[in-house]
Amino acid sequence: QVHLVESGGGLVQPGGSLRLSCAASGTIFSVIAMAWYRQAPGKERELVATITSGGSTNYADSVKGRFTISRDNAKNTVYLQMNRLKPEDTAVYYCNAVAPLHVYWGQGTQVTVSS
Repeated sequence: QVHLVESGGGLVQPGGSLRLSCAASGTIFSVIAMAWYRQAPGKERELVATITSGGSTNYADSVKGRFTISRDNAKNTVYLQMNRLKPEDTAVYYCNAVAPLHVYWGQGTQVTVSS
């Protein structure tokens, strides 16, 4: 069982930055990879970024070059650094953890990009 708690969302102006955090607890040893998803109103949930247990990363084309996913193993925390934010980045951002038999989701944190 893995429990995920996101934080760091809020209101930011276009061009600004936010850093989201995902704190994990429970059977962390079982996690193969972690990811950030987002869902805007009326839209499907979409994959934003992934990081594997080996540290490999991947990004959606829409955020490549602007967002960075990273982790702090000592704190069992995954981060999403978001730079040069755009209004279309507005969404609820969800942390996801992949284990051999299960996937786990956080409760989400709201990111609003508006002037």
